[in-house]
Amino acid sequence: MKTSDDGIKLMHYYESCGLSAYPDPATGGPPWTIGWGETGPDVKRGMTITQQDADQRFASRLAREFEPGVIAALGSIKVSQKQFDALVSFAYNVGLANLRSSTLLRKLLAGDEAGAANQFLRWDKAAGKRMLGLYRRRVSERALFVGECAEEAIAAGQAVRTLP
Repeated sequence: MKTSDDGIKLMHYYESCGLSAYPDPATGGPPWTIGWGETGPDVKRGMTITQQDADQRFASRLAREFEPGVIAALGSIKVSQKQFDALVSFAYNVGLANLRSSTLLRKLLAGDEAGAANQFLRWDKAAGKRMLGLYRRRVSERALFVGECAEEAIAAGQAVRTLP
């Protein structure tokens, strides 16, 4: 499977695009981030890229790392396009290792789609601190997972004004 336009819209909305490297929002320091939320050993303070570079790096990482990683984590389980998109967005944000070890994935593999959907909402912390922005993203990913389009999923996340 490949990430659809809905999945890309949702990720682009929450990642936004920084053409100059910026520090991690949760810690104010490393890891440095650039483009559509990309971190890695080649991303350093002071680095700048073009929009074309950011778009290419994002597409390449999805195709090379996150789409195959989600497919591998799912094994023989079939999911809808929107479920796949939500899982790719989740993994892009929290990492494939966290997806693979998550209760979200365990519930999905056990056939509990509703339970898996609700697990998105538990992933709202960075550096041990609950963050409204992460909770909004998880509300949006959950909405996409249960079948909403990107616009509706993003609106559901943005309707959240405070952490529950």
